[in-house]
Amino acid sequence: MTEENNTVAAGEEQSQAAPNFAIQRVYLKDISFETPMGVEAFLQPAKPAIQQDLNIQVNQLNDDTMEVVLLLTITAKVEARTLFLVEVKQAGLFTIAGFDKRQVTQLINTACPQILFPYAREAIDSILNRGSFPPLMLAPINFDAVFVQAMEQARQQSDAAPAAEAPAAATIN
Repeated sequence: MTEENNTVAAGEEQSQAAPNFAIQRVYLKDISFETPMGVEAFLQPAKPAIQQDLNIQVNQLNDDTMEVVLLLTITAKVEARTLFLVEVKQAGLFTIAGFDKRQVTQLINTACPQILFPYAREAIDSILNRGSFPPLMLAPINFDAVFVQAMEQARQQSDAAPAAEAPAAATIN
């Protein structure tokens, strides 16, 4: 009986120390829709050029809970004029515990936006429909590849920064 209790206690300790990633809530934090051209937007014969910008914001609420916000801005232009502009802040509350700092950074920049993106895409298509524009049906984004690319760019910039400072220091001397 004592051995069973020790085994159970050891199992409880392992489960407490085990990594935990969970969704607590997904919600639309903010949405904005503009048609600067007004009714003239509906008379445009050309297919608009679509520009998509995304970013991620993180707010740590407590030790294990983080609010991750996917900011997605869609701009449709015909020539140099903006046909419509949609800005969405799709947010989620996530429990992230038991991971090292590098793993937390990767989860925040890959898994969280991967979960939030379909909700943001639906919100964008819904608001465009209400504005009587056709849905965009945005293609899925490989957030793992985006994260790897961003990490590589950051590494290159950190490697280039000391090299860029060296000639300036040599010039001053």
